[in-house]
Amino acid sequence: MLSHRSLLAGTALLALCLAGTTTTASAQSAPPPSAPDSSMMEALQRDLGLTAQQAATRLANEERAAKADTALTASLGESYAGSWLNADASRLTVATTDSTKVSAILAQGARAKIVSRTLEQLNAVKDQIDRAPEEARAGASLWYVDVPTNTVVIKAADQAAGEALAAAAGVDAAAVRVEASTEQPQPFINLVGGAAYYIGSSRCSIGFSVTRGSTPGFVTAGHCGRVGATTSNPSGTFQGSSFPGNDYAWVATPGHTPQPWVRGSGGANVIVRGSTQAVVGASICRSGSTTGWRCGVIQQHNTSVRYSQGTVSGLTRTTVCAQPGDSGGSFISGSQAQGVTSGGSGNCTVGGTTYHQPVNEILSAYGLTLRTG
Repeated sequence: MLSHRSLLAGTALLALCLAGTTTTASAQSAPPPSAPDSSMMEALQRDLGLTAQQAATRLANEERAAKADTALTASLGESYAGSWLNADASRLTVATTDSTKVSAILAQGARAKIVSRTLEQLNAVKDQIDRAPEEARAGASLWYVDVPTNTVVIKAADQAAGEALAAAAGVDAAAVRVEASTEQPQPFINLVGGAAYYIGSSRCSIGFSVTRGSTPGFVTAGHCGRVGATTSNPSGTFQGSSFPGNDYAWVATPGHTPQPWVRGSGGANVIVRGSTQAVVGASICRSGSTTGWRCGVIQQHNTSVRYSQGTVSGLTRTTVCAQPGDSGGSFISGSQAQGVTSGGSGNCTVGGTTYHQPVNEILSAYGLTLRTG
């Protein structure tokens, strides 16, 4: 790994709370987490190498972390600089630029990290890279806000290409880390999102059931079809589609019944109860028609990926594997819908990286209502 810059000088980690413990008194007094879905438990044990107890504990910790993060995002305001879980999800760390906010972070049972840049500032740096000339972006494979290091990471074939992109974007070099990478993301063109649907001879995946008014339908990947394209099994029509730039779409399917389910392990139904975004480090599972139900962890939010067709921004990067035919499929963490499969690298034999388009952005863009149970 080659880094343009390591952690910023002056960045300090405050080792607060009870090191090694799962919860604090304040977290323990919260309502108990919801019971985990059995198929998700099985997949977490298989894909993350966990015991049943470890999987249950992890999901409970992740649910508490999501609630704490939601509260702290509001209370820290402009000083909020992101949050993440450690490898086994036993500890939530929340970053801030304001040392006076440490007590508020502690009160939520989290650790605090004092950093130099807010999440808003990091997102602004990434937005500048998104607007760099296409010829400069051609040398990189992806870039994203990396909250644990308080930087924006550019992954490119070599150091020079990554540095050239940062220079072309006109961003502060101290805010960027360049990492050499052989990763070459490709959209999963052969496309399902739990269950298969077809656009002519192409196959994609249903992401999540939605409604707009009284019209039922589903969300999926934008590269699966353009506006006006028709689908079969189920029959429908693309009402909205964006790719590249974004990678989302929604398909209206009159006459069909939307259900609040994602196809889990062995075809079992996993109930969708909402769409709260999980934090970096949380476990996440994906459903697709080619490789079925697969799990991993969230690596970063707000990632820009350069496909051969163009750059897609605002994606979430995960360690879940996927293959052609999985595009458009569901990403879910616990019972919370996360997004639809966009693309990635690798496969489910050797392992890989997969990106999803966050579902809440799709719902907002088209005025859709997620079907929940």
